[in-house]
Amino acid sequence: MKKRRYYLLAFFISICLSGIFLACDTDPEALNIERPYTYSEEYYESLRAYKESDHQVFYGWYAAPGQLEGVTAGYRQSPSMGEHIAGVPDSLDFLSLWFGIPSLREDDSLSSYNPIAYEEMRFAQEVKGTKMLVVEITRMEGYSWLELSEEGIRDYGDYLMGMVFDNDLDGLDLDYEPEGDWIAGENFATLVEYIGNRLGPMSENPDKYLIIDYYNQTPPPSVEPYINYLVNQAYTQGRTSTSAQYLQSRYNQVSDWLPTEKFIVTENLGEWYETGGAPFTEADGNTMNEDGEQIYSLEGMARWNPRQGEKGGFGGFYFGRDYINYPPYQNVRQSIQAANPAVR
Repeated sequence: MKKRRYYLLAFFISICLSGIFLACDTDPEALNIERPYTYSEEYYESLRAYKESDHQVFYGWYAAPGQLEGVTAGYRQSPSMGEHIAGVPDSLDFLSLWFGIPSLREDDSLSSYNPIAYEEMRFAQEVKGTKMLVVEITRMEGYSWLELSEEGIRDYGDYLMGMVFDNDLDGLDLDYEPEGDWIAGENFATLVEYIGNRLGPMSENPDKYLIIDYYNQTPPPSVEPYINYLVNQAYTQGRTSTSAQYLQSRYNQVSDWLPTEKFIVTENLGEWYETGGAPFTEADGNTMNEDGEQIYSLEGMARWNPRQGEKGGFGGFYFGRDYINYPPYQNVRQSIQAANPAVR
């Protein structure tokens, strides 16, 4: 965390000097932002520097396509910024394209014609420094053209990497939920190693991310050198509360082979968008934040770290539904502040 304080301080000094706000607010993600705003280049430079700094990242799966279909002129823009990439919090680090890959091309089999979302995605990538990821539930048996063999694994890997490179995206999110599919265990490890030669920290393109997310079935330990992050779906499902003890148990399942800084925990905000999660209890039994308010699981995940060291980050599935709260994305912004407090 050596660089975090420097970049956060520079980031918020730049905001104050640029005159974006009427008064200097040193929160990493201010709660009272309305969209859209026009920011100065100094603001965006500081935002990109913050995202390159050593900090706990926010990782989100995004499902709103940013447009409505079916008018004769092509597509029309949704009036709600809650359905736009342009409307998500600037401090978001990774956006996994759960709704698909937007494109300007109508004849591309690896993406969907979606010009409004495409332009917003490019702006977020190039100006805000947000990393855009292809996401794929990795199962080979659903593709009739793939052989269940080592050659088939390479073909599948080429297909997945093609979506990244052909669409100029920042990386690949492999959703490891095989549920009996052939591409599990060592076969999945073979896929990761193959892809890891071209994406991820061991590859010829280390600026392209290779990430695995999973729920209950953990991937094999041999994948670790090839991935940037392992994202756990630590969802509060079938329960009415959650805790630091539960998150610790999730990390303990992989602690013998995964460094803490590669571990990310996430909540299902599609189910818990109204409160930002389920009631959360910290390791010392505390349930209240510094404002005397109940801690809910997204903020709890932001505040929590494994006993073994600092985690890589936190985030949410269907985090876009938090937009309907007031102010928009209140829970996401508050949690980003909790994980990355500004220098006061």
